[in-house]
Amino acid sequence: MMEHSNNWETPALPSPVIILVDPQLGENIGTAARAMLNFGVSELRLVRPRDGWPNNNAIASAAGADEVLSNVKLFNSTEEAISDLHTVYASTGRVRDMIKRVVSPEYAAKNMRVTGENGKLSGILFGPERSGLENSDLALSDAIIEIPANDQFRSLNLAMAVLVVCYEWSRSKDIVPANILVMGNTRSATKTELQGLFTHLEHALDDCGFLRVKEKRPRMIQNIRNIFQRSELTEQEVRTLRGVISGLARQPSKLS
Repeated sequence: MMEHSNNWETPALPSPVIILVDPQLGENIGTAARAMLNFGVSELRLVRPRDGWPNNNAIASAAGADEVLSNVKLFNSTEEAISDLHTVYASTGRVRDMIKRVVSPEYAAKNMRVTGENGKLSGILFGPERSGLENSDLALSDAIIEIPANDQFRSLNLAMAVLVVCYEWSRSKDIVPANILVMGNTRSATKTELQGLFTHLEHALDDCGFLRVKEKRPRMIQNIRNIFQRSELTEQEVRTLRGVISGLARQPSKLS
C-alpha cells in the first residue's frame, strides 16, 4: 500500500539507496555506479566487497561517476546496511520457496517515489554476480523486484539490473498516487525498529517453547518475519506489538 503524509507539498525526494551485497569484482561496482548516476541515483552501499574498498578497477569502470564512488558506505552485514531504511526491495530472478510479494521495477519505482513523499527511505538489494542473494537477505526485504526478462535467457549482469531499476525510478516522476495511507502523528517503522521487534518476539517464543524444534527454527523464524515485513508497520504499531509481547510474557499461566 502506498503512503502519503498530510502535507501535500514536499521537497525534492531522496533517491533510493542501492545496496550491493558481497559484490565480487570492482569492475561491476564501477559499472553499477555508472548506471546509477545516469538516472540521478547517487547513494551506493557495499556489504563485504570481496576485493575490498576503495578499488581501482571500480574507479576505472565508473566512467566518471565519482559522485557515487566517493560517497560509498561500507557495511559488515545486510542488517546494518538497511538499518535506517523503511522499505527494502530485493532484486532477484529467483523467488525461491518463500512467501513474498513480487513486483515489477516500474511498480517498485512508483511506490518508492510516492512513499518517499512521507519521508520513507527506500533501498534495493542486489546480490553477488554468481549466486545472487541468499535467503537470509531476501527475508529482510519487503518485496522482490523481478525484471521481466526473457524466460529462455535470463542473464542480466549486475550493472544491467541496477540500470533497469534506476531507469524506472527516473521515469516515475509524474504520477498521481492511486492508493494512500495517512499515518497521522506516527511514521513508518525503520528496519532497526523491525529488527528489535523480531528479536523481542523470537526471545519470547524461545522462552515459551514455540521454537523448540531445532531443525525447524530457522524456517519458522523466516516465515514469521515475512508476515510482519508485508504488513508495512508504523513506529507506533511496532511499539504496540512489543507491549503486547511483554504483557503476554509476564502472564504465561493465563495462556492456553
